[in-house]
Amino acid sequence: MADSGYTLFDTAIGPCGMAWNPAGVTGVQLPELTPAATLARLAGRFPALTEGSPRGAARQARDAMRAHLDGRSRDLATIPLDLAGVSTFRREVYAAARRIPPGRTVTYGELAARVGAPQAARAIGQAMGNNPCPIIVPCHRVLAAGGRPGGFSAAGGATTKAYILRIEGARDVTFEGFGYDPLDAITHLRAADARIAAVIERIGPPKIELRHTSSIFLALARAIVYQQLSGKAAATIFGRVCALFPRGERDFNARNLLAIPAPQLRGAGLSNNKLLALTDLAERTLAGAVPTLAQLRQMDDEAVIEALTRVRGIGRWTVEMMLMFRLGRADVMAVDDLGLRQGHAIIVGRSGETERKALAAYAERWRPYRSVASWYLWRAVELAREQPRP
Repeated sequence: MADSGYTLFDTAIGPCGMAWNPAGVTGVQLPELTPAATLARLAGRFPALTEGSPRGAARQARDAMRAHLDGRSRDLATIPLDLAGVSTFRREVYAAARRIPPGRTVTYGELAARVGAPQAARAIGQAMGNNPCPIIVPCHRVLAAGGRPGGFSAAGGATTKAYILRIEGARDVTFEGFGYDPLDAITHLRAADARIAAVIERIGPPKIELRHTSSIFLALARAIVYQQLSGKAAATIFGRVCALFPRGERDFNARNLLAIPAPQLRGAGLSNNKLLALTDLAERTLAGAVPTLAQLRQMDDEAVIEALTRVRGIGRWTVEMMLMFRLGRADVMAVDDLGLRQGHAIIVGRSGETERKALAAYAERWRPYRSVASWYLWRAVELAREQPRP
């Protein structure tokens, strides 16, 4: 490889990035939520390099990755890598991962055994999470015990991991936690609406990452604390509330919350309205008036909304976000969301925001995948805010 630099290149999973030097590929960046975010992440990882056009072996590496992600299988195992600064153990792990054939998967424990460290499954997971060259080093082929997807550090997490495995022809790949197939959703949306199709073309498949929770009480309590606050401020307050319990968040349940004196909860930063809302949530939970996660998964969307909005401080929008990002529901359209109304105005070429009824009417063409269409409307707002590249 005769030069150094970094570049973006389009693939079937969205714009990816690659950095290289004369010794080999030094980094691969999987797609962030927008192309500009991907480029910024790549530039941040390699501040000494500049954006350029790869030549020679670097171009061949880029083309091989693009072909591989397009489903035209190309051998990536021979692409030279420069892993300077990576420990000897991790180099052995990455070399072993590169020997896993496309379409096949192993567990962290199995990969640990292959490198002669059968008790090092946790260290294998850490190595995969810090993989500098995903795709070339196929960390997506390494799963948790029992075939569960496990972690994945790219935007979209396990969803992106499943996309790549699906492209490679891995058997029995599912989108865990979703009540639908996101790839079926984008096929439908492309055919139903050319305007959404244009956003899909720029972004790639939806990188919707489901937020797992141990209980609906904890999820709703977190939502109450986070309302009308910046993420940083809300996280600080929520952390202080959790610190009031002996084991922190693991002890955050309705009974334990009601046992904490109100002055202590207010001292953690909760406003009086939020304290009243959390108290109402806890009392309703203990009375059996709040459905469990298992029960919610058996209820239709409107029934979930009706049940949860009875809790003080929980509105329709909060439950709609939960339906999309915790329960994996396919057809939610939160017309009260300002970002969605702005995103719709952008894709139809108007300024400002679309009126709620107009958005609801337009969104009928996106059924039964309005949740996925919503994800692309939020991306449309982000794309509009980005400066165009020269």
